[in-house]
Amino acid sequence: MMVAKSAYALCAIALLAGCKAQEPANQANAVTPSAETQNAASAAPLTKDQALALMKAREHHMEAFADATKTIGNALKAPSPDAAPIRQSAAKIAELAPKLESWFPAGTGPDVGKTRAKAEIWQKPEDFALKAHDFNQAAQTFNLAATSGDLSQINASFEALGKSCKACHDLYRAPKKD
Repeated sequence: MMVAKSAYALCAIALLAGCKAQEPANQANAVTPSAETQNAASAAPLTKDQALALMKAREHHMEAFADATKTIGNALKAPSPDAAPIRQSAAKIAELAPKLESWFPAGTGPDVGKTRAKAEIWQKPEDFALKAHDFNQAAQTFNLAATSGDLSQINASFEALGKSCKACHDLYRAPKKD
């Protein structure tokens, strides 16, 4: 009896190890939801008050992106762009960008309260995660360009950052209502 239990245990360990060893061919390029998002998804459902508080915090963070982007855009339009506000704003965007995906836990969509976030965010989590990943990459690249002081790099990477914003906004953000 003890030998049989040991054999079963060894088989179970071997199966688990075999499953763990298998990786999708494109896993290196795969984007999965962040640990924060996965933890939020497995946590107990949010109360309405908790969801509304998270939605308000999310709106605040998104406004920080908008303010930083506006500051950068205005600085770049100047005849002689001032690098200081560009660097500060780029650093702020780069700091917040990795957290973006975690601001959209389950239970914080348009069915709960006022938000410009479309339900598609939660219906297509893998695509949203990919867009958030792309935005983070663009934000980090832009931050490096901003610290370099090279105006051509700054302009090119700011354009790429804007494209990554638009790629997500086109699919996952509702138009502003007056």
